[in-house]
Amino acid sequence: MANDVAILGLGTMGSGMAANLLKAGFPLVVYNRSAVKAQALVDAGARLASTPAEAARNASVVISMLADDAASRGVWTGQNGALETVNDDTILIESSTVSPAWIAELATLASLHGAELLDAPITGSRMQAETGQLSFLVGGNTAALEIAAPVLRSMSKEIIHLGPVGSGAKMKLINNFLCGVQVASLAEGLVWIERSGLDPEKALSILKAGAPGSPLLGAISARMTTHNYSVNFLLKLMTKDLLYAEKEAAQCKVDLKTAEVARGLFEAAVAKGFGGEDMASVIEPLRDNK
Repeated sequence: MANDVAILGLGTMGSGMAANLLKAGFPLVVYNRSAVKAQALVDAGARLASTPAEAARNASVVISMLADDAASRGVWTGQNGALETVNDDTILIESSTVSPAWIAELATLASLHGAELLDAPITGSRMQAETGQLSFLVGGNTAALEIAAPVLRSMSKEIIHLGPVGSGAKMKLINNFLCGVQVASLAEGLVWIERSGLDPEKALSILKAGAPGSPLLGAISARMTTHNYSVNFLLKLMTKDLLYAEKEAAQCKVDLKTAEVARGLFEAAVAKGFGGEDMASVIEPLRDNK
């Protein structure tokens, strides 16, 4: 691809994605609100832009990887936003976990600039981002996806085209709703185990090998038992994702009662200062509640 690839946002996921774009040989421009986070990528060959508009100016593909609707809106439409400088044939890729309502609005704004939007949120966490093993859940035009596919392949193990724009965002919220509820339930179950007198190691081995077992249960239970909350997935972002999921499900007349309860546990952890830790830390306020 002759023109630049731009990535907006270098957090836990975006930095790993950007590193894999560089490894694949794409000419990369990066933007991050805190420029210091870009230094390692600049040292590896990326060019640092001072604004989203500068990052997008000569890019054929612009990827956003940010925290929420507000952050996404800011980089695309705010002062010196990326939409100011996109070209008629630019492909925009929104990989943040955002609401389908914002995706619909962004798609309309993109079309006014002659650009095409793919909503392509990801499954996977920090390790998958760093090793190029993400899964992209894509909504959007097939022709645009074919053009963008080499860029997405450099960061992923699979690209799943789910349908029109918005399909990826909807699927990602369903995915994270189920993950959030399972993590919250595990936190309650593990505290129950710890207070019951059972051997936690033996109890968890039974759960992991039995019907409740899943890769998520295995990974999160290990972090909970070792109190290792280095960030793979930020707790405060799961809180946000559950809220978005509840609102989107309500559009389909589905009342996510379990999401509401799980979100309450995550909000309690945020209030206790765990918002910037891994989502496994949702267990800590429960441990303190005796």
